[in-house]
Amino acid sequence: MELSIIALFLLTLLGGLAVFIVPKFNSSYFQLSLVFAGSYLFSITVIHILPDLFLHQSSVPHLGIYVLLGFFLQVIIEYFSEGVEHGHLHQHKNEHNHKPNQWIGLLIALCTHAFLEGTLLAHPQALHNHGQDHSVFLGILMHKIPAAFALMSVITCHIHAKWKTILILAIFSLASPIGIISSNIFHEAGYFSENFFAILFAVVSGNFLHISTTIFFESSPNHKLSYNKLLVAGGAAIIAVLAEFWM
Repeated sequence: MELSIIALFLLTLLGGLAVFIVPKFNSSYFQLSLVFAGSYLFSITVIHILPDLFLHQSSVPHLGIYVLLGFFLQVIIEYFSEGVEHGHLHQHKNEHNHKPNQWIGLLIALCTHAFLEGTLLAHPQALHNHGQDHSVFLGILMHKIPAAFALMSVITCHIHAKWKTILILAIFSLASPIGIISSNIFHEAGYFSENFFAILFAVVSGNFLHISTTIFFESSPNHKLSYNKLLVAGGAAIIAVLAEFWM
């Protein structure tokens, strides 16, 4: 668990810092990376999180309602986050009407989402039947790295002091690890029951369903079939299956 927390923090941090290393990049490749991450996240939600979750249907009735709640909660979060968690980029050459403190709401929304993601990796024996959930961790990691990159592309449009942007990135990078640590502490102290985790995981799975499907829809705004995106999405789904059953 400690290694997962450290890796999640460091790789998210590096993903955001990459903005300073590659200020000019091929947006089509970035979109393909988002499609890959979105497909993997969707696949692991369908084949891992939801099946394990609904094994607790008898102890927590109507879990599907909480999945639906998580889906629409993500809609609200994205109103403030500007879609950064599924790869919306702002580049300096584009014209944006930024309010002075708009980045504060964006950071709070993203940290809320990242914190909830972290809870999914907490206390794996409570709901997960596949050991330490390496496949879920990999999905969250693949989702957070491009999200961190997108966050920095937005924040640097709001704030020009480099040290402030890095501080904001560090706060975002810490959100998921804090979600893991705090959830484990609360569970061990008896504040979080197994049923509470089931409800929490249902909400997070609804978040994932919204994010992953949004990535698919936004990657093909004209509903044109792209063989590159289809191959990337299919490859990610296959890797998710392999990661789930053979890792």
